[in-house]
Amino acid sequence: MSAADDGADRSLGQLVATATAEMSALVHDEIALAKAELRQDAKRAGIGSAAFVVAGVLALFALPVLSFAAAYGIHNLGLGLAWSFLIVGGAFLIIAALLILIAMAKIKKIKKPEKSIASAKETAAVLQKAKPHPRAEEEHPVLASVPRSSV
Repeated sequence: MSAADDGADRSLGQLVATATAEMSALVHDEIALAKAELRQDAKRAGIGSAAFVVAGVLALFALPVLSFAAAYGIHNLGLGLAWSFLIVGGAFLIIAALLILIAMAKIKKIKKPEKSIASAKETAAVLQKAKPHPRAEEEHPVLASVPRSSV
């Protein structure tokens, strides 16, 4: 017996029930697939974040070592050790000052979310003009039994 013959023998209710069950199973399968993909992406994001943190810590530990190496390298060129460390420290201060200037320039370019503010004001204006829906004269039987405040 073919599937078409099997479907012809079923009632409309049975067909609707089967279609509903299959649609439900499809939705559940889609949700399971999405969960699996999200779980995999979350795992990748976690590993990537951990790698960034480790790289940052290693760079932080390397900075003093590289600073000492630069200062001693300058000292080997014939300059005094104190001057060598001052040059390296001054270079770091110049780099920090440049980064502060760049950050300030970027922060000054930040603007208010004008479109969002305008939309919120427009919505508020529309809602202020809105009138409540008038109640019907006849009350619902359940509501009639509820005592009301006289205030």
